[in-house]
Amino acid sequence: MRINPIRAVAAGAMATLLALTAACSSGANPTAPPEQQELASGEFLTITTFGEFGYDDLIEKWNAEHPDVQVKQTKVSKWDDWKTELNTTLQAGGDLPDVVAIEGDFMPALVAAPDRWADLTSPEVEGRWLAFKEEAAKTPDGRLIGYATDSGPQAICYRSDLFAEAGLPTDRTEVAALLGSWEEYFAAGEKFKQAVPDANWYDASGSIAQAMLNQVEYPFEQADNTVNIETPELKAVYEAVTTHADLGTRAAQWSPDWTASFTQGGVATVMCPGWMRANIRSNQGEPAPDGVQWDIADVFPGGGGNWGGSYLAVPQSSPHQTLAKELAAWLTAPEQQVEVFKVTGNFPSQVEALKDPELLKATDAYFNNAPAGEIFSSRAEAITVQPYHGPLYSDILQKFQDAINRTDQGIDPDESWATFTSEVAALQ
Repeated sequence: MRINPIRAVAAGAMATLLALTAACSSGANPTAPPEQQELASGEFLTITTFGEFGYDDLIEKWNAEHPDVQVKQTKVSKWDDWKTELNTTLQAGGDLPDVVAIEGDFMPALVAAPDRWADLTSPEVEGRWLAFKEEAAKTPDGRLIGYATDSGPQAICYRSDLFAEAGLPTDRTEVAALLGSWEEYFAAGEKFKQAVPDANWYDASGSIAQAMLNQVEYPFEQADNTVNIETPELKAVYEAVTTHADLGTRAAQWSPDWTASFTQGGVATVMCPGWMRANIRSNQGEPAPDGVQWDIADVFPGGGGNWGGSYLAVPQSSPHQTLAKELAAWLTAPEQQVEVFKVTGNFPSQVEALKDPELLKATDAYFNNAPAGEIFSSRAEAITVQPYHGPLYSDILQKFQDAINRTDQGIDPDESWATFTSEVAALQ
């Protein structure tokens, strides 16, 4: 599971774009691929991922089936760290691995400056992915520069024991009926806090903000990449989250306090893409403490939403691009995505994988044997809006999350919003 999947590092998106197009220090053209070579004896095809992509067993399988094309994986613990290293290497004009993992929110930066990346377009993979995942990795002239590894349709993970304590329904179907809109979700939270004041209705204000943003078509940038943070939709998200801050932990998501909140006081609901289950298990403890029972409801307030999903890309610097494309295509094929789902919970981005019987019948013992495959497939079908991610998306998102976190710590929402607008202006 990719822990902390979308937090941006300090480097600005515009600096990133400059890095992606910067020339090599040696004077060589960084957008021209080097002479292509076969793998020499003892040489590896290299891939770098971050967090947990679930590729260990798959690469072992590949190596067993391809004795002449051995793959070596490097795993960086967090996307933030890998993004920093990636930018540094690009700015220096250095060589990257043959295949690199890219977090989904960073893909707009690559699409905006794609010349450092190989075109992965192929009739063999045409139509393979969910449309919104494939379109996010396409340049205006039709080049495909990333193969989608997974997607993040969101459900609600909830603690049925805390629901029972608060007098709320605990059955999955009844919970889904209770939380169909954001108004209903916050109203249920108010009722919950009155009954169980020492527990938290949700894990973090930032989590709720992200979930609501996933239903806004143009959260920060318009279709022409013009920045606009004064829209009614964005202000409605900010107002809803800051108004209901008392329902959450007031801890920044992914912080030590956020982790501790699962066992200190407890968290009743979490906006839950498939990969989030690993975070819950890690934070709560496995096996869960006596009396603690997690479950999954086939619902997401307001309809559907996607959070997360990464890509594999092939740098132009690779001297083994044909083999690198073959590896990336194999790792993201339906069969492999289903295997990853069974191991890590990362939900497939492949159209065919969503129909796989093994995926549809998958259950999760930690979550009261919830039919996870069936639920997340249903949630994928409910997604009707894919937010536009322009080149500055990840940087503005971080500033927006900072604004939310400031209000959690007692700063006046109007003051925090003013700081946010000033910081966004400085990015442009």
